[in-house]
Amino acid sequence: METITTEIADGIHRISTFIPDVGMPFNQYLVVADEPLLFHAGHRQLFPLVSDAVGRIIPVASLRWITFGHVEADECGSMNRWLDAAPQAQVAHGMTAVMVSLNDLADRPPRALADGEVVDLGGKRVRWIDTPHVPHGWEAGLLFEESTGTLFAGDLFTALGSPPAMTDADIVEPAIAGEEMFHATALTPMTAPTIRRLADLDAATLALMHGPAFTGDTGEALRGLASYYQSTLDTLEGAPA
Repeated sequence: METITTEIADGIHRISTFIPDVGMPFNQYLVVADEPLLFHAGHRQLFPLVSDAVGRIIPVASLRWITFGHVEADECGSMNRWLDAAPQAQVAHGMTAVMVSLNDLADRPPRALADGEVVDLGGKRVRWIDTPHVPHGWEAGLLFEESTGTLFAGDLFTALGSPPAMTDADIVEPAIAGEEMFHATALTPMTAPTIRRLADLDAATLALMHGPAFTGDTGEALRGLASYYQSTLDTLEGAPA
């Protein structure tokens, strides 16, 4: 396997490892700032590859923040290895994840972020957004970097294949195909409204966990994905018991 880095916006680097056995990329995103931030820690077993890639951009020991969308191995499996490698680093996540899981799982006390709270990294500003059950667990959330308009969209738009690092091509239909294969999204009455709220950010780039960095019409893509989930929910609610 090979881990490839691509600067997708000013100071925002996609760090991508394609895993053939799974058939999709697993991405981390490094925000270069006075206080560097890593979104997605990655699998524990991928730590040597990913940390080497980060080290080609900044000293790993200079990492200040580690965060991710939800508590799952591909997002935080190597969390404590990063904490060991970067002595000043701290895990940051929404209040639910900190309360339920991270106070116990993280080797150093994590920082709990309120919905909408902004962390000034020095040259970059990131805003935490609670997205319960979108796409997965109760503790789910996403991060928006305000200066570049980059939304770290986590598992939204997950699709199979080996995409380019960046694209403006359609990401909705591949995501629908992936959802109909994996059924990974927690479908609730709040799924579509939560995704539409993300569309209102008018992001310049969607930094996907299992896909490319999307630079097309992000609002249209998010609203299209929301419409698919709303239609699916409506169909299920109308089906006979």
